[in-house]
Amino acid sequence: MSNIKILADSTCDLSPELIQKYDIGIIPLCIVLDEKSYYDGLEITPDEIYTWSDEHKTTPKTAAVTFDKTLEVMKPYMDAGNDIIFFGISSGMSTTCNVVRLVGEQAEYDRLFVIDSQNLSTGIGLQVLKAADMAAAGKSAEEIVSEIDGARDRVRTSFVVDNLTFLARGGRCSTITAVMANTLRLHPLITVHDGAMGAGKKYRGKIDFAISEYVDELKEKLLNAEPERVFITHSGCTEETIGAVKEKLEALELFDEILITRAGGVISSHCGPSTLGVLFYEK
Repeated sequence: MSNIKILADSTCDLSPELIQKYDIGIIPLCIVLDEKSYYDGLEITPDEIYTWSDEHKTTPKTAAVTFDKTLEVMKPYMDAGNDIIFFGISSGMSTTCNVVRLVGEQAEYDRLFVIDSQNLSTGIGLQVLKAADMAAAGKSAEEIVSEIDGARDRVRTSFVVDNLTFLARGGRCSTITAVMANTLRLHPLITVHDGAMGAGKKYRGKIDFAISEYVDELKEKLLNAEPERVFITHSGCTEETIGAVKEKLEALELFDEILITRAGGVISSHCGPSTLGVLFYEK
């Protein structure tokens, strides 16, 4: 049995089934509504966030993992002498990785390995599952960290946002820009590079057509993807939309697994409902 314990923060957006299957420990970030803080995935759901946001015409604030909760999750594995590998949301977006390092330093625990994923959502989840596969294959913590670090630049994270309302409410774009984009039915492509989000092409029309066009344009990159797995991660899309994307991926006859996950509270707070992304490792 491996002495390695893999932890991640809640923005990795892995499903409960995957968390259980791979025995991943989750440290939740915080969602702040009206100055009251809730643990992501434990005390609040994305749908509750949407309802609150619509009622208050604003978006919740999000905050890094807390010291106390991080210690609570990590302590049993430190007491057991495990090699702990932690995956956190990009340090350019959150201080989460620093909080985890601080817990390890104050506990004087020298078998903690903190990996800045330089990513978000299942762009983190891909790295987590790759590490879990390596641990199951008997690789050491040092070997896993080295492999993950070397492959990080090959993670492809992108998603299409239905509208800019939530981004505007959170101050990530202007209200005027959001109104114009929503009026013109524009759906921006968001990508992650070097640990930061950037805007790309703007798709026009109904969101289902926008997502379909987005997946079609990914085909060349998808054909050069690692075949082990690909994620479809969404923030509350219809079954029809998700199914259509899955059919496109199945038609490539490439992937061993097509995993569908719903984004958690942090990602949903910033992007709003009906956001969808296809995430994978490129070769």
